[in-house]
Amino acid sequence: MSLSSEIVGPELTPDAPPAPKGVDVAGRSPGQLAWARLRRDRVAVISGCALLFFLFIAIAAPLIELAYGIGPYEQFQSKLRRSDGMPLGYAGGISGDHWFGLEPNSGRDIFIRLIYGIRTSLFIAVTAALLTSLIGITLGILAGYLGGWVDAVIGWIIDFALALPFLIFYGPRDEVPTWFRVAVLIAIFATFGWTGMARLVRGQVISLREREFVEAARASGAGLGHMLFRQLLPNLWAPILVSFSLAVPAYVTGEAALSFLNIGIRDPTPDFGVMIFRSIDYLQGDPAYVFFPGITIFVLVLAFNLFGDALRDALDPKSSR
Repeated sequence: MSLSSEIVGPELTPDAPPAPKGVDVAGRSPGQLAWARLRRDRVAVISGCALLFFLFIAIAAPLIELAYGIGPYEQFQSKLRRSDGMPLGYAGGISGDHWFGLEPNSGRDIFIRLIYGIRTSLFIAVTAALLTSLIGITLGILAGYLGGWVDAVIGWIIDFALALPFLIFYGPRDEVPTWFRVAVLIAIFATFGWTGMARLVRGQVISLREREFVEAARASGAGLGHMLFRQLLPNLWAPILVSFSLAVPAYVTGEAALSFLNIGIRDPTPDFGVMIFRSIDYLQGDPAYVFFPGITIFVLVLAFNLFGDALRDALDPKSSR
């Protein structure tokens, strides 16, 4: 029986009074205790709702486009000044038809491009984080449990990957399809981002492999796959979830930074980095253009980081929160 399947008693704090006599207290699992802590944390609730909101926007982007009536590539040149290409009207062309205004020169709607920019960034970041976790968990659990030459080889690979600057491996600077750029970004993030997860999992496995439940499973003749994925892995979900929740915002900002440097996603594909890069030239004449993508990526990354911190506190069995 794995450690995570044990039934744990009610959550206690140093100042908690003893349960009254004659009153039955239902036991709760570690997952139930973590969920109770998470629900009591206002920061976790607010940031979690914000993340659900961004996730809904990313999934429902085509429906939002249908309801809004404007696509991310439509241009409204008639609503731009002919002299300098700036949007007509107030604050960059903000109106009932264009909620966040229009892009200078191109005349594209900023609101719908932000919606699809959220979709692009979250798809790249979440996919890269999933691949990173898969690679890191597999190699880390193997290195920690088997030890010996397996641990040494994986350690050398980790050190080698950490020593390489990943930017030199990003190649598509010419005109290539957008899907290829997205695939390359995900591959690079996954190739160079799994090392932290692997080290974390390896350290946890080393502390667990000599525990009684592992010895009992080994004595009963359990195979390697059973030991790794049925005995050890269930006890690693807490650090894995925390690491995953903190990896996604790192990839969001990393993807935006590469696109800002013009070596990631490129115009006309909607993306945070592309919009901020194009808005720099209009910072004085149209500050709304840089404000909306800037504040959106700020709130998205902040919500992920706050939720990751709250999740770490909730999964910590010694936490009093």
